[in-house]
Amino acid sequence: MVFIEAGVGLALLLFAADYLVRGAVAIARQSGVSPLIIGLTIVAVGTSAPEFVTALAASLSGASDMAIGNVVGSNIVNMLLILGIAAMIRPINVRAKVIARDAMMVVGATALFVAIGVTGGYNQWQGSLLLFCLFGYLYLTYKAERVANKQEALHAREADDVGGVPGRPWVAVVFLVGGMLGIIVGAKLLVDGGLGIAQAFDVSRTIVGLTLIAIGTSLPELAIVIVASWRGHSDIALGNVLGSNIFNLLGITGGVAMITPLDMPVEIMSFDIWVLLGVTILLLPLMITENKISRLEGRLLVGLYIAYLAAQLEPVRQLFT
Repeated sequence: MVFIEAGVGLALLLFAADYLVRGAVAIARQSGVSPLIIGLTIVAVGTSAPEFVTALAASLSGASDMAIGNVVGSNIVNMLLILGIAAMIRPINVRAKVIARDAMMVVGATALFVAIGVTGGYNQWQGSLLLFCLFGYLYLTYKAERVANKQEALHAREADDVGGVPGRPWVAVVFLVGGMLGIIVGAKLLVDGGLGIAQAFDVSRTIVGLTLIAIGTSLPELAIVIVASWRGHSDIALGNVLGSNIFNLLGITGGVAMITPLDMPVEIMSFDIWVLLGVTILLLPLMITENKISRLEGRLLVGLYIAYLAAQLEPVRQLFT
């Protein structure tokens, strides 16, 4: 029963996030909002909505360990599994002027997330600091891309890459409202199912957040990245992953902490945040060498994620706690 509940929640999150993004993009276009703003805010926020609502639902249910696990696990999924799959489909070209900014921001956001996390958790003022950094990043990115040519305006092209956008305003509203409701219901089902799985199989809620829920809430990014890579827009795939990680670390953690404090689980503090930091730093040389992430490097990333999943087994984790 708990697997059915979690599975229905995952399916709802995937489809609801897709329709939320389509509806929001349609309304923004009909209102004359620039593709740059759409890519920087609506697409990024829409694909990160499942993580935010799930993390908030988990925290309000007294499972902040699952919420932190979701954020950390989602970023690891994005960088290893999703980016690895994208590179295996088509090598990812790295545009230095655009990607270097986002990549360094991911490193900085991860370092800040870890630095605050090792103090024991995230309270309201620390959450406001994370949100301030996110708004600063969005402002600087907007200024940089506003004067860039169309080929380098990564986030504007990311908005143009969204397919299936409804043309009629009333359909767009239905997509938007239906997507919001679907995400809320899906997150509730996923959290309840995750808690049930943890209890039924005597697995910590942290592990469930790091794996099952992290993979599930990252499905919208996976769908967008696969489509972008298949179309040959590999730089958009990379930009989506980097942008999603920034939103997860700063927006989701900061936003949830403003509502309810988040305690850092000892399990994550002793192992997973260091994996997160290490993988984030690993991406830099992969992107710099030959200005691309090759298919071979993509296989390496996927292999590392499989190894990370294996490290979640209890005998292995006991070595680090």
